[in-house]
Amino acid sequence: MAHLRLFGPARAEAGTGGVEIPGRTVGAVLDEAVSCFGAGFARIVGSSQIWVNGEAAGRDHPVAAGDEVAVIPPVSGG
Repeated sequence: MAHLRLFGPARAEAGTGGVEIPGRTVGAVLDEAVSCFGAGFARIVGSSQIWVNGEAAGRDHPVAAGDEVAVIPPVSGG
């Protein structure tokens, strides 16, 4: 299982900063998370950057047990 790390609005929508999620790819992990956390979470993920172990990754990126998948929503401010 991968460790899904959540920040900002993703964390607020899910009600947690992190959770263990099964999946062999980033896409599979995110799809499972959306099924757990709902449509609001899906909207946030759609506009977020996804990183695996500190590096940007796409939906097809493989995920191994113990990998960290981070959902980093856009940041605004000045």
